[in-house]
Amino acid sequence: MAAHPEPPAATGLETGYDELPDDVEQLKAMVLAERARATRLEHILKLINRAAFGKRSEKLPADQLALALEDQTVALGEAQGLRDKTGEEAERYGARPRRRRPADAERGSLPAHLPRVEVMIEPDSLECACGGVLHKIGEDRSERLDIIPAQHRVLVTIRPRYACRCCSDGVTQALAPAHVVPGGLPTEALIADVLINKYCDHLPLYRQEKIFARQGIAISRATLANWAGRGIAALMPIANRMRADALTRSRLFVDETTVKVLAPGTGKTRTGYMWVIVCDDRAHGGADPPLALYTYMPGRGKMWAKQLLGSYQGILQVDAWQAYDQFGKDDGANAGVEKSYCWAHLRRGFIDAGSDAPLAHDALQRIAEIYGIEKEIRGRSAEERLAARRERTRPLVDKLHDWFMATAPRIMAGSATSDAMKYALKRWAGFTRFLDDGRIEIDNNAAERAIRPVTLQRKNALFAGHQLGAENWAAIASLVETCKMLGVEPYAYLSNVLARIIERADTDPIDDLLPYNWVDKNARQTALEESNLASVA
Repeated sequence: MAAHPEPPAATGLETGYDELPDDVEQLKAMVLAERARATRLEHILKLINRAAFGKRSEKLPADQLALALEDQTVALGEAQGLRDKTGEEAERYGARPRRRRPADAERGSLPAHLPRVEVMIEPDSLECACGGVLHKIGEDRSERLDIIPAQHRVLVTIRPRYACRCCSDGVTQALAPAHVVPGGLPTEALIADVLINKYCDHLPLYRQEKIFARQGIAISRATLANWAGRGIAALMPIANRMRADALTRSRLFVDETTVKVLAPGTGKTRTGYMWVIVCDDRAHGGADPPLALYTYMPGRGKMWAKQLLGSYQGILQVDAWQAYDQFGKDDGANAGVEKSYCWAHLRRGFIDAGSDAPLAHDALQRIAEIYGIEKEIRGRSAEERLAARRERTRPLVDKLHDWFMATAPRIMAGSATSDAMKYALKRWAGFTRFLDDGRIEIDNNAAERAIRPVTLQRKNALFAGHQLGAENWAAIASLVETCKMLGVEPYAYLSNVLARIIERADTDPIDDLLPYNWVDKNARQTALEESNLASVA
């Protein structure tokens, strides 16, 4: 007598062997649905494997690969939908699929500030089969994220005119409020929305023009550009004040990246540079609020670095670009500068040498030990960090230096590993500065993270239309990215500040309008601050 067959392996149906329907046609339908899903999944896996592990000629650059994986994730969602549909069919035919975890189970709890709309779903009847009346013993609650599509509205301002019937002293009327665009269409909230779309969400104006058009609103990109420019002009004093504040801080992260700027009258672009200054002491519990300050300059040489930093005195965390060599010299205006070089750049040299190079692999392992300690002490006070570095990190760094000194002369000159070692040894004093000050970070990643929004804007806009456009970009980026670092919702900040600053004279104080001083009872504090702290590397 043949043995009873083993239950089938778990499938997307996740039904028990005894729960399958007995009808042959029903079983055929279920099997065909499973085959379709399996075929689709196999195709998706082939695409993912090819993109990630294919021949070099078939591989995509990192940013393009991310886009490809997004599409493949969409396809996986499609396959999950097919699986769920198959499960619904099984349930329809009498099988009892197991309750499964939602596909978006990692969603966590939805923010408390979002309004809740409760929808009560009652049974068709509250009469029991026995003739009694059912009573409530509890309830199940579930939350789903919904959206009301953005809708433009017309704000009608009415200013009644009053006159006295007993005399002819004239007409009384309230003064018209000041606006960023006097006599124009946009409210300050709309201007803030245009700025956020362009400089925070990296949505070019021509795309915003199309969004307006879908609602039947004919506004050209030239008009949108004019609104954005007027808004930035109103906000420029705040950006300038942030610049002055940044240069008084005890420590700065500095970096730069290329941006293309259209050369007037030529139809060609020239390469400029977006410089960023970051102040962020959260990793050691510093009292100063974080900020990010962007500045456009035509070049990245010594004169531009000098123009950016002026007579700054303090700690300068940078890469080893030669433009920073002038800072910290005894005979200069910046003699009080202490330069600390970036270990991420040091490590990158050995990564470029290749993991298959034994010496480069050894160096990366040694550097990883140092980074491991830094990860442990991140968030502690400067004093605690300094003590840990003296006790645990310095011996590792000294051993690494001795190993570099012994190894560098014995390997082939001009090799990537040799160049990486010489790069480190030549600037060793700057690379070891963090061992003597708990406030200093091991790398310049704070500035490099602040560069990423510039690269996103650069990909979407390709180039700035004018040098003034690049300068405006820098000003609004300073406000937006500082808001992100503070956990302040950028749109709430810009819309509120635009409405307030337009009422002030040029000589009025603006301290309360700075992102790190701004208070608004309607502002939504987001989880950005927590995520930024978690990402500090």
